[in-house]
Amino acid sequence: MLYIKTFFSPFLFFPFFIISLSSNKITAQKEEKAFKPHHQLGLSINHVHVFEGRDDEGNREVLSLPAWGLDYTFQFHEKWAIGLHTDFIIEKFKVEKNLASGEDKETVERSYPIAPAVMGIYKPNEHWSFLLGFGGEFAKEEDFFLTRAGVEYGYELPKGWEVFGTVSYDFKWNAYDSWGIGLGIAKNFGRK
Repeated sequence: MLYIKTFFSPFLFFPFFIISLSSNKITAQKEEKAFKPHHQLGLSINHVHVFEGRDDEGNREVLSLPAWGLDYTFQFHEKWAIGLHTDFIIEKFKVEKNLASGEDKETVERSYPIAPAVMGIYKPNEHWSFLLGFGGEFAKEEDFFLTRAGVEYGYELPKGWEVFGTVSYDFKWNAYDSWGIGLGIAKNFGRK
């Protein structure tokens, strides 16, 4: 009986009361923040890595190429979005088409290729995004169809801004693969 009396003393009851009130306030704030469809524009600085690169003498070398990413995303559901994500590699390079059929491996030159892809995006929570889509890599020499998969982690800033990190893998059909890593900033529009 003494234990119960001590437990319900005013000194112990007060902290539990305060914690209870604050947790109700946090829950109420989360309920107020209802989802609203919105648009997002993002710009990232990336490095694209190609394992089948070739130097001027034709020797194999791993390439790390500078690139920009320009992303448009429309989030139409709390967990789903679609977008057009475009990579701009800002260098010329040579690469072996290791995925082409046949035994002869052709070396091709790529001049400042642009690679847009229409992406489906799944967002299990407010920070993580998993992406999968299709598009093309376009350069003056030749165009390739591509499949892109990626993962992004975003951190929301005040006034609709967000910083994000991204990792992606491009499978260029009948050509070569590349993967990229980048850091960017994005702005949300139409979201209060």
